[in-house]
Amino acid sequence: MSHPDRAPAPLPPDSPFSRCDAPPRFDLIRTEDVVPAIRALVARQDSGRLELEKTASPTWAGLCEPLGELGEPLSFAWGIVHHLLSVKNSPALRDAEAQVQPEVVGSALALGQSRAFYDGFVALRAGAEWAQLSPSKKRIVEASIVDAELAGVALEGEKKERFIAIETELAEAATSFANNLLDATKAYALVLRDPSDVAGLPPSTLAAAAQSARQNAAGDARLEAATAEAGPWRITLEGSLYIPFMEHSTRSDLRQALYRAYVTRASSDPHDNQPLLRKILRLRKQEAELLGYPSYAALGLRRKMAKEVGAARGLLDELRTASRPHAERELGELTAFARERSGDPSFQLELWDVPFWAERLREARYSYKEEELRDYFPLPAVLAGLFALARRLFGVVIEETPGSLPVWNPDVKTFTVRDEDGKARATFFLDPYSRPADKRGGAWVQGCIDRKRKSTGEVRLPTAYVVCNQAPPVDGKPSLMTFREVETLFHEFGHALQHMLTTVDEPGAAGSNNIEWDAVELPSQFMENWCYHRPTLLSFARHHATSESLPEALFDKVAAARTYRAGSAFLRQIYFATLDLELHDAGFDPEAGDVMALQARVAAENTVMQPLPEDRFLCGFSHIFAGGYAAGYYSYKWAEVLSADAFSAFEEAGLDDPARLAETGRRFRDTVLAQGGSQPPAVIFEAFRGRPATTRALLAQAGLV
Repeated sequence: MSHPDRAPAPLPPDSPFSRCDAPPRFDLIRTEDVVPAIRALVARQDSGRLELEKTASPTWAGLCEPLGELGEPLSFAWGIVHHLLSVKNSPALRDAEAQVQPEVVGSALALGQSRAFYDGFVALRAGAEWAQLSPSKKRIVEASIVDAELAGVALEGEKKERFIAIETELAEAATSFANNLLDATKAYALVLRDPSDVAGLPPSTLAAAAQSARQNAAGDARLEAATAEAGPWRITLEGSLYIPFMEHSTRSDLRQALYRAYVTRASSDPHDNQPLLRKILRLRKQEAELLGYPSYAALGLRRKMAKEVGAARGLLDELRTASRPHAERELGELTAFARERSGDPSFQLELWDVPFWAERLREARYSYKEEELRDYFPLPAVLAGLFALARRLFGVVIEETPGSLPVWNPDVKTFTVRDEDGKARATFFLDPYSRPADKRGGAWVQGCIDRKRKSTGEVRLPTAYVVCNQAPPVDGKPSLMTFREVETLFHEFGHALQHMLTTVDEPGAAGSNNIEWDAVELPSQFMENWCYHRPTLLSFARHHATSESLPEALFDKVAAARTYRAGSAFLRQIYFATLDLELHDAGFDPEAGDVMALQARVAAENTVMQPLPEDRFLCGFSHIFAGGYAAGYYSYKWAEVLSADAFSAFEEAGLDDPARLAETGRRFRDTVLAQGGSQPPAVIFEAFRGRPATTRALLAQAGLV
């Protein structure tokens, strides 16, 4: 779908949007170049599609290879645009993306709906060459057939036009949803000026809140002079400030104000996501009906391990049965503790009290404070420990390469991954710090470049983006991480390892490409386990000022606290996953149904403390409304079953035996990390584990059995 008014100018060969075989030149990318570059690539893809439809033959070399080459340039450039929207958002970039998004969606649908390509894939699967194709190539062909069917290849006339319109509207709505959430998050702040307002907050939070005040002073002299000791302090809804405030502030009234702001984010003008989420649900239902599915959930599970909604519900039911009694007991324990400590036997916990009293109970039960751990986790040391673990388990060497690649922000770091013989395997960017002004919250990994074997035999190495949102360095100290942020970094690096250590030469199945969505979290959740492995954690947990190691006694307390309130944590994820399935299953009609009433009903069945009546959690549920988890949030628990069972193989090998750990690690690398989407996840898991996965390891790990 080219620009309707004129033919776009060809993309210059030196454009940073045209170099899809190398990491992006962020130093050369200008927002004003986005629209003409994307339109040129859309025109190139559209004309290439028309030509290939005439010349393609039903063979790997005659169809699959040229089709892959055809789609890569636009996919690469569009990936840059969306990456920058996440980490360097601006009104001009939003406007540019909005201008060309319908054309990008239209061009992608034209590829996906091409009857010539679909018939070619079907003929290839039925032809003589099929038996000679590798498992990876067969998987790509099979996935291409299903993807074409889900893209509406069988639709004609008005139904096809309606499907295209729906896809375009969905893309636009998802982008608007994410932008609204970003804007609503950064629009709210509590500016506190009296020391009594920040009672209980740890020094690191005071320093970060003062830095936030200075960075958002807007000419206010007092804010410009903010200090950790004297204030003023600016508390926002960003996780790096919101979470510690809720856990440590002794002011219940301020916790309540912040909590209410958080659970109603993006639910009122000018950043109201309520109309958008209803629109998204309606469009998804219409899309499923056009494709002949009873619900969007049924459509979404066509390309997942679970296959059917009933299987996903079955897992959630099993985990709910195991976790709910624990969550109810945990609430009773927390209430009793709060009453004792407050001296009020009639005290009733409110939702904004739970983080505060849960942290006090943790401190009392395990005799340590989360804040104590920060000093032992400066980012450079954590990275060194993470990279050393990757070398021990997977035989790769990771080194920082400052200045080797242009970056989008001075805080971004670049790294190269090599085999132990020095051969390069991959590169990655690390963007570690929160920037509320232009960077969305959360943590994620995104592929920048996929591994690919070129016609010359040369291998194009993969590149990844690793993005976190921890507190930046403050007052001359390095970025000091909470233990949860350490877990998050390990988690995201698991995703990055699967992208970078793939040995699949076809981009369509390299890294996490073509992996069923409910298996994608396997390597990431697996890596979190190493934060509780004594030799691993103690190898890098050193005090940033004294270099003293984390005391063994403190590690023992942290390890013991791993299962603290595990029932509540499980039930929280089950609530989100159940809500997601209910919204997308056949039993809910988004045309007539009340979304918020559905949320209340699901909450009643899946929480032990009911949300506030005004709770609008769904307005911030970007995973399902602006991400890839629609009808798939259950995937976190599905993959957690796989990851816990995978880690149990290391436990069985002997966690204190370096040789056996390395042997098991290489096997994990050569199966789960290396084979990616080249075979079904269940087949790859069994190749590593020797049997199918069970829930036993996960429930035991969480202390729920």
